[in-house]
Amino acid sequence: MSTTSNTGKVPVGGAEIYYEIHGDGPSLVLLHGGVNPSATFGAPLAVMAKTHKVIAIHMRGHGFSTDGDGPWSSELMADDVAAVLRQLGIGKARFMGYSLGAAVALQVAIRHPELVEKLVVVSVAFRTDGDFPEVRQAFAKMPDMAAAIGQQLAASPLAQLYPGVDWESVMRKSGEMNLPGHDWTEGIKTIKAPILLVFADADSIRPEHMVEFWQLLGGGLHDAGLDGSQRPAGQLAILPNTTHYSLIDSPLLTEVATAFLMQ
Repeated sequence: MSTTSNTGKVPVGGAEIYYEIHGDGPSLVLLHGGVNPSATFGAPLAVMAKTHKVIAIHMRGHGFSTDGDGPWSSELMADDVAAVLRQLGIGKARFMGYSLGAAVALQVAIRHPELVEKLVVVSVAFRTDGDFPEVRQAFAKMPDMAAAIGQQLAASPLAQLYPGVDWESVMRKSGEMNLPGHDWTEGIKTIKAPILLVFADADSIRPEHMVEFWQLLGGGLHDAGLDGSQRPAGQLAILPNTTHYSLIDSPLLTEVATAFLMQ
């Protein structure tokens, strides 16, 4: 991992949101997946910090951030991220989010569009039925299993890395925030920033939904023309030999993300 140049916490809505800054260059907000920030803030952070000033933000209740009393939502976490950027005096940034972080990045673009220059959205559904049914079933079971899973995590190396985390609460709130249905179609239509969608070829998201997401952004609707002049502003990548759970570790992810962000 690159040398950390700055760390801090910003009080927001009963929580303290932790951030750290790595590298130099255009500002890139890196948003982790659920439960385990270290998966995103390991090798991917180090690679992205070679070309960007990476602002790595721990979502409330995760990593080194504290939590408030209320339930979680992507919208709430997006407001947390916006508060951190305003505290740091960052008026506009590029964003890269994975899974939970991708949902939060989309909500930042919907709720705080003035902060977003470009988006890399990795493995997320814009509507509830985009997930495979077994994924929805797993979220539904998670609150009741939170105590048992939390005990396992509390005895794992992850707990040594993040000793302040209430693992039972993380599992319970993660399940609860994913229980309600959502459909962000209309909000996504308002996003003006170019978006790179990235999925695994064996993702937790249905391939039909990937295509629908791409079409929602103007892609896949017609031929781009011999000179490519009719192609949309955004891009789509489906990475081979990856799953939702291994995608973050693929060198191809940071390769296509860097190419998109630096265009």
